[in-house]
Amino acid sequence: MEDRLNDAEMELWHLWKQAAEAIRARVADDVSAATGLSDPDFGVLTRVAELGHGLLRQNELASSMGWHRSRLSHHLTRMEQRALVTRRPTEGGVEVLITDQGRAAVAKARPLHAAAVRRHLLDQVPRESLSALRDVLARLASRSRATPFD
Repeated sequence: MEDRLNDAEMELWHLWKQAAEAIRARVADDVSAATGLSDPDFGVLTRVAELGHGLLRQNELASSMGWHRSRLSHHLTRMEQRALVTRRPTEGGVEVLITDQGRAAVAKARPLHAAAVRRHLLDQVPRESLSALRDVLARLASRSRATPFD
């Protein structure tokens, strides 16, 4: 095996990065413009609301996002200041709870997020290619630690 990518491999690598980054940014921008939630805010809120049914241990949340605990802790502090979540100590850790304001933000953001994902990704892929794309992405994602939730 060569020690560098050939031109076709390099092109594919760059297209993958550009497409993934552009689509994710467009979806995040659409949600943020309509709700004021950042992409990380949306990720935290959807996980706490849906994975944890309103309450999730902070270490589980960090793991599901693929984040270091200190990064999450700083982000949760900012979200607490905006009354989107609260935290409380529990045996052996901390629980993150979604507030009523956080639930309302998720309820507003969810349909906007779905529409943005459809507009920027799903509607751009030919219907007959969606299954093959799903299979490739599932194979690639199986190597990831983060929970594919947002």
